[in-house]
Amino acid sequence: MTSISFADAVRRSIQNDPRYHPAAYELVRDSLHIAAKKFRDESADDQHVSGQELLAGFRDHVLSEYGPMSSIILDQWGLQRGEDVGNIVYNLIAVGYFGKNDGDSLEDFSGGYEFATAFSEPFLPSSARATRASSSS
Repeated sequence: MTSISFADAVRRSIQNDPRYHPAAYELVRDSLHIAAKKFRDESADDQHVSGQELLAGFRDHVLSEYGPMSSIILDQWGLQRGEDVGNIVYNLIAVGYFGKNDGDSLEDFSGGYEFATAFSEPFLPSSARATRASSSS
C-alpha cells in the first residue's frame, strides 16, 4: 500500500484533522483487517472491503474488545457514527497510508446502524431490550 509508517500516518492525519484520538485510528485499522478476514477470501488478491463491510467488522471488533465500555470509549475517542469511521479512513487515504478504489466515497459509511444502540443494547438485560424493541415499533 505505502511506505509511510502507521504512526507517521496517524500523526499527519491528526495534524490535518484533530477530531479523533490516536487510538481511534488503530481501532479502525484493526477493524479493517477483521472485516477483510470476514468478507474476503484470504487468498484473494483484492482485500478491499466496502464502507458498510468495514462498519460491520468495526462493530464486531469493538464489542469483542471493549464490551460494555464500548460506547464510552468510542465517545471519548470521537467516534459517534459511521461517518466518523469513514473520516478516519479518508484521513489515512489523504496522507497516503490507505488506498481506495474508484467508486469509493465517504458516503459509503453513512447509514448502517446507530452507534448508541449497537454498542449498548447487547449489554442490556433481555427485558430492557424487549421494551426498547416494542417501543421503537
